[in-house]
Amino acid sequence: MIVLEKLRAKPVDLSMFFVLNKTNTLANQFIAELRDANTQLDMARFRRNQERLGEILAYEISKKLKYEATEVQTPLGVATVNVPQTQPVLGTILRAGLPFHQGFQNFFDRSPSAFITAYRKVRKNGDFIINIDHIATPNLDGKTFILCDTMLATGQSVVEVCKELMAMFSIKDLHIAAVIASTVGIEHVKAHLPKAHIWVGAVDEEMTSKAYIVPGLGDAGDLAFGEKM
Repeated sequence: MIVLEKLRAKPVDLSMFFVLNKTNTLANQFIAELRDANTQLDMARFRRNQERLGEILAYEISKKLKYEATEVQTPLGVATVNVPQTQPVLGTILRAGLPFHQGFQNFFDRSPSAFITAYRKVRKNGDFIINIDHIATPNLDGKTFILCDTMLATGQSVVEVCKELMAMFSIKDLHIAAVIASTVGIEHVKAHLPKAHIWVGAVDEEMTSKAYIVPGLGDAGDLAFGEKM
């Protein structure tokens, strides 16, 4: 367990990261609907928009993989096609990240997956405790690993999960993907995981005292699956 210190945002050089909404594409419509309080009333659409963004970011990340030429027999001849040398391993933190992770699975449909349970509790003094309960993962030695988590708020959960996995395995390349990130979260990840590649849909500057991103979109897990007790 770790105690989350109260962090203050500092300027972040966003040119170091991939930020999807910096380019005008249809993805902006999906992000807008995820943020929209009225559209959020449709849980199925909320999950589907996360899934769509997962597919888009999976496509972008695929450009960074290593490829090799292979021959494919067609009905009329042989075609040479460049395909990935290996498939990445996908991972997500339960439960909010499941629809986003599904989008990655749709594109990396030969990839194995890791599932991690982590949660935070608020102490009386306002600090957060991050607890990792369970990790179910394939072997990550020498693999490209993509951790998909809808919201990158403080970055503490992502960092602790990645540190736990890196203590267990020798990960070759680490990618962290989120729909919405805060500047504090990006700063924290880069400080503790300097070799990680970060891929996000949009970046927001502010967070509340309870570590919710502003304007953000609210509680992604509750909006996707219903309010928890």
